[in-house]
Amino acid sequence: MDRVILHCDLNSFYASVELLSHPDLKTRPVAVCGDPASRHGVILAKNEPAKAKGVRTAETIWQARKKCPELILLPAHHEKYRYYSRLAAELYDKYTDLVEPFGIDESWLDVTGTLHLFGGDPKALADRLRAEMKAELGLTISVGVSFNKVFAKLGSDYKKPDATTVITRENFRDIVWPLPVTDLLFVGRASGDLLAAHGIHTIGQLAAANREGLVKLLGKNGGQLHDYAAGEDTSPVRPAGEQPPPKSVGNGLTFRRDLSGREEIEAGVRLLAERVAFRLRKHAMKATVVHIAVRSPSLKTVSRQKTLTVPTNLYRELAAHAIDLLGGFWRWEAPVRSLTVTAGGLLPEGEAAEQLDLFVPQSPQRRDRQEKLERTMDQLRARYGKGMVGYAGRRAGTDRILTGTEEKEETP
Repeated sequence: MDRVILHCDLNSFYASVELLSHPDLKTRPVAVCGDPASRHGVILAKNEPAKAKGVRTAETIWQARKKCPELILLPAHHEKYRYYSRLAAELYDKYTDLVEPFGIDESWLDVTGTLHLFGGDPKALADRLRAEMKAELGLTISVGVSFNKVFAKLGSDYKKPDATTVITRENFRDIVWPLPVTDLLFVGRASGDLLAAHGIHTIGQLAAANREGLVKLLGKNGGQLHDYAAGEDTSPVRPAGEQPPPKSVGNGLTFRRDLSGREEIEAGVRLLAERVAFRLRKHAMKATVVHIAVRSPSLKTVSRQKTLTVPTNLYRELAAHAIDLLGGFWRWEAPVRSLTVTAGGLLPEGEAAEQLDLFVPQSPQRRDRQEKLERTMDQLRARYGKGMVGYAGRRAGTDRILTGTEEKEETP
């Protein structure tokens, strides 16, 4: 028997939450944006009237206002979004214990085993969820219903806002296959361009392509994308507590002002390395690869990575590797707009074998002491707040340049 998977997508989530406090603006074009003074003047979300004017997520405020001079801008309140995301999850939990979050505003629900408790009709259940979301939270969702996660996701994207789309084994060729290949989950811009260069523009063309040829073209991902297009996705819905471990952990910062000089740039790297190390320990993982990306004021991005001989989740080691890597390709006198430090090639702490590393000449005893110190700091931050304690050397260099700077976490 086929599974019954729902994908629920909260429509224009940030904007919809903000409009709960501004009901008089619902019929006017509204967008939520970052703080222009902090150089985050981009559109984070927009409502339907703004969308109708051509306003797009991730474009700059000046671009949006050029299209829509009457656009009303509202500041973002991320704690409020997390609150409503939790309320939505509690609503989903009433129908199944198999709920997998996909970002803050989307979730998959596997209702195969519980559908009979709610009438047995997948579309009727999706419509019931939409009605309850609107009545209880004042928000709308689009729901895709299908026999796998990928097609359920396509269903929620197919018709918005506040709609239900059912994709079955009988109709998916008519609904899914004519769609652009870039609509398929995990087909990014680079993959889409490469597929287009080989004459593959729609999901149907991807499904009809030779699977082995796609593997040669895109690696293992090519075969997976072919299976997705053909309706052969079998991935399970994993509850939040059963998520697979991350493949990489990264933190990025766009600074309030450009960093200049080695001292300031190294201070920015150390701050990011400290936060990456904290998250690695939180996941009980160690990194075997360090990656750093730097963006100039002209928005040119350059990045490099290196493989480590000793897996690590220690701040001092990650910072040392990242700074050494950066110094190999970046001129310290060149200004820096943003930095991202990413730890990759992750291994569970218990599987991370120790070797001697000439670059980080620490004895096992010294590394043990450093790890105990950093874990103690983790506990203090968890109890009293992350600003409670920090490294003196790192703080001295970063406090003056990072006030008001917005941070981005990346966990693929």
